[in-house]
Amino acid sequence: MSTRPVIDAHQHVWTADYPWLAKPGYEAIHRDFGVADLRANLKAAGVDRTILVEADWGHPSETVEFLHLAGAVPEVAGVVGYVDLLDPDLPTTLGRYTTHRHTRYLVGLRDQVQARRDPDFLARPEVVSALRRIAGAVPTFDLIVRVDQLDAAARAAAAVPELQFVLDHLGKPQIRDGAAGLAAWREAVGPLAKRPNVVAKLSGLVTEADWEHWTPEDLRPFVQAALELFGPDRLMFGSDWPMCELAAPYTRVKEALIEILGGEDPDVFSATAQRIYRIGEQ
Repeated sequence: MSTRPVIDAHQHVWTADYPWLAKPGYEAIHRDFGVADLRANLKAAGVDRTILVEADWGHPSETVEFLHLAGAVPEVAGVVGYVDLLDPDLPTTLGRYTTHRHTRYLVGLRDQVQARRDPDFLARPEVVSALRRIAGAVPTFDLIVRVDQLDAAARAAAAVPELQFVLDHLGKPQIRDGAAGLAAWREAVGPLAKRPNVVAKLSGLVTEADWEHWTPEDLRPFVQAALELFGPDRLMFGSDWPMCELAAPYTRVKEALIEILGGEDPDVFSATAQRIYRIGEQ
């Protein structure tokens, strides 16, 4: 019998005062989601450990709080914290993280690049310079990007080969657009998938589909394409909870992926996250 842990490589906690939660249509998740809620969902879904990802508070204080939480909650295996790639005082921010008493749980950083209007943002010289500095501080950098930003992401990954990049939500393909969305995303993500220092998360897909009417069959072509482009040893399961609650509960997200994959793939549900986020090395 296998004793490998089932790992959720992408989830959040937040309080109702996060500004972006006030957007129209987000009423179902406009409340506090904390550790007690997380634990209940992990137990119901049969998940052992998680990666806690910054939730767009937009300030380093969130990351500091999450590191404290990781030190107190055994289920949290690591934290992907917040960073502003244009921060003029980036060395100080990184120093604040790397000198934290729970810095061993800081497994990565990310910026809300999806909110940057410039599709070439990640390829800017000053951004590439920031990514090189980040490579000396943390193991990974998560890419939360739109489809039109994938080309610049590939150029950034090529320019900073010493940094491990993690593509969140497969780059947010427009699943609700069906075959057209698949074709546009597959063409855009191809160059990024060829980079050896890039892996991807099978996460956030239900919220890129029709929230009310999606089925696993809507997700299947995108997951199958990701398997072809990346391979299972470069893919990770992520619930994107509680964001997923807009379209499906935690357990349904995991069940849908298992149905598509034909089982609980050991790479997707465990080994890739263990390796990339260095779980167990803390």
